[in-house]
Amino acid sequence: MNIKRAKEEIRNSIEAYLSRDAYGEYRIPPVRQRPLLLIGPPGIGKTQIMEQIARENKLGLVSYTITHHTRQSAIGLPFIREKEFGGKTYSVTEYTMSEIIASVYEKMEQTGLKEGILFIDEINCVSETLAPAMLQFLQCKTFGNQKVPQGWVIVAAGNPPEYNKSVREFDVVTLDRIKKIDVEADFSVWKEYAYTAGIHNAIISYLELKKEHFYKVETTVDGKLFATARGWEDLSQLLQVYESLGKTADREVIYQYIQHWRIAKDFANYLDLYNKYKKDYRVQEILHGRISDAAVDKIRRASFDERLSVIGLLLSALHELFAGAYQMEQYVTGLFEQLKDYKKLLGDAAQEFSGEAAQRLLEAAAEKFAGETARRKKAEHLTRDGEHVRVRIQKMLEHYAAALKAQHPEDGQQAFALIREWFAAEPSGRSEALQKADAALNHVFDFLERAFGDSQEMVVFITEMNTDYYAAWFVDTNGCDRFYKYNKSLLFSERQQGILQELTDIEDML
Repeated sequence: MNIKRAKEEIRNSIEAYLSRDAYGEYRIPPVRQRPLLLIGPPGIGKTQIMEQIARENKLGLVSYTITHHTRQSAIGLPFIREKEFGGKTYSVTEYTMSEIIASVYEKMEQTGLKEGILFIDEINCVSETLAPAMLQFLQCKTFGNQKVPQGWVIVAAGNPPEYNKSVREFDVVTLDRIKKIDVEADFSVWKEYAYTAGIHNAIISYLELKKEHFYKVETTVDGKLFATARGWEDLSQLLQVYESLGKTADREVIYQYIQHWRIAKDFANYLDLYNKYKKDYRVQEILHGRISDAAVDKIRRASFDERLSVIGLLLSALHELFAGAYQMEQYVTGLFEQLKDYKKLLGDAAQEFSGEAAQRLLEAAAEKFAGETARRKKAEHLTRDGEHVRVRIQKMLEHYAAALKAQHPEDGQQAFALIREWFAAEPSGRSEALQKADAALNHVFDFLERAFGDSQEMVVFITEMNTDYYAAWFVDTNGCDRFYKYNKSLLFSERQQGILQELTDIEDML
């Protein structure tokens, strides 16, 4: 199955394992909660989906790559203890707590989360001395003589033997005690993630044209040649920072991430063309409604690959506007909720608060908000963008508190009136971001309609809009008649093709 389906299956299993009955007991007893084992190629996102599941379900996450550990760190260090048996004293070997089990308890103490995921990566690549401990871990949910705490679900991951010479096969006894999930690379699923994660559009556009280059591992006389999802994502971050610094990534730099020389060279050539198209077609001018006849004529005569690249450039520019509008929406909504809570703290007796007391109350609210942000960050329940939104809200709360101190309001009622007046400017920023994105989207439709009309290129554009989370959010929030028009046509066309395929299949059966 693909990584998206695997994520859904893991999440469903965890929800089932952590489901309790009317007596507060787990409906599936811990002894029957089989550890989940993900087996799939390296770099397809096995670790990332665990982080996403923990964040989305507000669970703790302790993650270990077991190949970095020795037998002692995994099961604990031995020590001698005196014990009495049958009236005689004996020296008995016991073990200190496993570093891994200790990390679970530390996570519980740091975050207050009593349930979570213990994720062990590369579990089938352990050393010979550690292999028995890993089998015991999967079979008995223990490291040494310490059990994994109840409420913590075990998920492990490993690579198939064709990708790693160190892989050890599990015996039937072990396999019969785990829930094994085989995962494979799938570009269409990764592309959905790529839009949300802000992967460089040159990579998305290139892989849309060369899907076979998304994930490839080859064995040659010169060794392993490979391109992985992890490699493309890491390369994306480098490209984005290079662009901001005015630097260029050539094929040698790309090969440092995409370690398949032919693919690295091919993408380097595509990247040069992609940057050339950005200048030739003046994408930013199109977004502002300045559409030249020369640009329309040029793209009409262009190859299909060039057309797709230009559509990718337009989508990338729109994505930034949609994502910016989304972040503004989250910020304004979050700030509004904090001010609502502050108003509740003041209550109906706002006049009884002195201006100074009202200001201190807002400072306390800002401090509490910062503490909650720190707690969520420690629990790894915040995305980077989510953290940025919360930091921005916190700074504004602190700004309001400082402004109150400077204004010296008479009482709490006057203090809140001032805050409400200052906040009134925020929704206009949200409206401006939405209007800017809406205007740009309509200008892009103007360009595409002039260049292609209702064509294959328009289908590509609409399909990619549906894939991009922020684009889908924007259309759902703001609406767009032209998008609805073409999307309806696209869905009808897909349904029509489905019916024709069904008829063909029936004819073949007859």
